[in-house]
Amino acid sequence: MAVQSFESDSLLQAESITTPEESQMKVVWKRFRKHRLAMVGASILLIFVLAALIAPILAPRVPQGSGLTKVGLLHDPLAVDPANKHLTPGADGHILGTDEVGRDVFARLLYAAQVSLYVGIMAMLGSEIIGALLGAISGYYSDSAIDSLLMRLTDFMLTLPLLPILLVLSALLASIAPSPFARLNYLIIILIIFGWMSPARLVRGVVLSLRQQEFTEASRALGASDLRIILHHMLPNAMAPIIVSSTLAVGDYIIVEAALSFLGFGVPAPLASWGNMLTSVQDYMFMNPTLAIWPGLCIFLTVLSINFMGDGLRDALDPRMRGRGTAG
Repeated sequence: MAVQSFESDSLLQAESITTPEESQMKVVWKRFRKHRLAMVGASILLIFVLAALIAPILAPRVPQGSGLTKVGLLHDPLAVDPANKHLTPGADGHILGTDEVGRDVFARLLYAAQVSLYVGIMAMLGSEIIGALLGAISGYYSDSAIDSLLMRLTDFMLTLPLLPILLVLSALLASIAPSPFARLNYLIIILIIFGWMSPARLVRGVVLSLRQQEFTEASRALGASDLRIILHHMLPNAMAPIIVSSTLAVGDYIIVEAALSFLGFGVPAPLASWGNMLTSVQDYMFMNPTLAIWPGLCIFLTVLSINFMGDGLRDALDPRMRGRGTAG
């Protein structure tokens, strides 16, 4: 019996040695899948992203001057058609009806998804990259003039009243923008300028703890430069909070864009966004309430799904959650 027990123990040890350790990505994915709300959010967001990508297929547009609309071969769903305004859902082939000037509501929602998601993603990328770099530099050079300067700048930017400044800057840049798409990019730049502070403070806190770790001291002893340590050691080890912050930032920027567009200072016509679709429906709320319901529902579902994903990623990337389920 003792021999059998020894052999079984040896086999278990051999299996434990030969069994390949799961990669970090697989571990994170397994924990993320256990978060039911995060999976629901990811599915909803995937639907919106796919709808935005295949919008030209679901609702093809006709180039101006092609003459195809005149002969009835094709119809531009975003073209103004006063004769067919305020059509009910399903009438004359319009799935969700038409708006106050006869444009197809379903087609506008699809193309608005492109703009709203573009603003949210691009503003998030810019602000997170700038914030992560400045936060890593500030944390690495803590108790120095660099840290004091960057943190005082961050504190100053956080004290500014965001919405009034965004309104003023959007109005000023609108007057010099050569095209609606240029104005859209100016809006993204403004959001980046006033959005890097929170990621910077988050990354700085992480780097403050990482710079005291043994691997940092070992890198210095091997002669690694400060820039190499920041880029190759500080930032990669701070990726977990950066990813969670990035996910939640997309939803925040979509809401900010919607608010600015609703007030008339965001995405300009003829570009459609979920925010500016709400701008012109105030006078038709009782006549055709669905004009406000559909874009509002898209904003709500997108932001909610992103927040669910952020919660799931936070739990999946948290090493303290290893071995525990996060069913949500």
